[in-house]
Order: sequence, then C-alpha cells, then structure tokens
Amino acid sequence: MRTLIVTAFVSLDGVMEGPGGEPGYRNSGWTFKDVEFDEAAYEIKGREQEETTALLLGRTSYEAFAPIWPTMDEFAEYNAMPRYVVSTTLQKDDSRWPATILRSVDDVAALKETDGGPIAVHGSATLGRSLADAGLVDRYHLLVFPLLLGAGKRLFSESDKDTTKLNLVEHEVYGNGIQKQIFDVVR
Repeated sequence: MRTLIVTAFVSLDGVMEGPGGEPGYRNSGWTFKDVEFDEAAYEIKGREQEETTALLLGRTSYEAFAPIWPTMDEFAEYNAMPRYVVSTTLQKDDSRWPATILRSVDDVAALKETDGGPIAVHGSATLGRSLADAGLVDRYHLLVFPLLLGAGKRLFSESDKDTTKLNLVEHEVYGNGIQKQIFDVVR
C-alpha cells in the first residue's frame, strides 16, 4: 500500500490558507512576509520531491498551481511525476499541467492500493481534512510558523471523531522560529 503524506505550511493556530501569496485571504503570503527566510527550514521540500512519486491535490490548489508550477525549475521533480486532482466539479484537467481527475476519497483509497511510492498532498486544506477524516493519511510533514493568523482554512478538521494518535519521527527548530514536525499516523 502506498503512503499518503499531507505536507503543509501551517501557523501555530493551525491555519494553512494562502501561505505563498494566493489572492483572496487577508494574511496571504504569511510564510514570506511575516517570518525571516531561513533556507535550512525548507530542506524538507527538496526531500519530498525526491521521495514522493505522485502529487495529489484538491481542485482549488490544482487550479492555483497549474499555471505556475510547470514554469518553476525548483519543482522539476514534481512536474515530472503523475498528478491527481480530487474534484466533483472539475470537468477536465489543465493542459499546461496534466492530471488524472479522481471524484472521491474512495478513489484516493483505491489509488493507495496501487503499486508505487509515496503520494504527497500539497496545500488542499479541504482535501487534507477529508482524507484524514476517512483514515487515509499516513504521515504529516509540517513546517509550523511562529504566527497566530486567527481566521483562515485550517489543516485539521473539526469533525467529531475518535482520537488519532501520532508518532513524532523527526523534528527540528530553525533560527527564525519555524519548526519542522514529521508525524506518522499510528494505526
């Protein structure tokens, strides 16, 4: 079974919306404008490209990334791997960044059963919460920023469900206050 990894930039209060400057969120760009840059904190992003074999995105993230990521040299590995988009409304993929459209978390569960390596979920707050609620997330790669953003889309669901136990397998704190936290979901 393939490992499903949710990877996110997240504020201390759990907000993951608009980290890179996406329009429509009042705190958009908070990873760059509110915390001093420290290249070492982003080592995990390069490692993710080397270790994952497919990308899984929600429709909103896919539509935001499709016009930009294919032009970015630093995402060459992501641009070369298969991409999947989970959406009930998307009619066709973006020809600039082709992807296979999945219609449900059941389709994601079936994808996990296929041969291949880890699948990374980037951005995609709604999808990440749905996957966690369905018990499909195996690992979290988090860069936790020393900010309280208040409002915004959150990483974790507010669903009334049983406890999910996590095992911290890697962590580091950087000079700018960012914390890398990698957790495996305990089954």
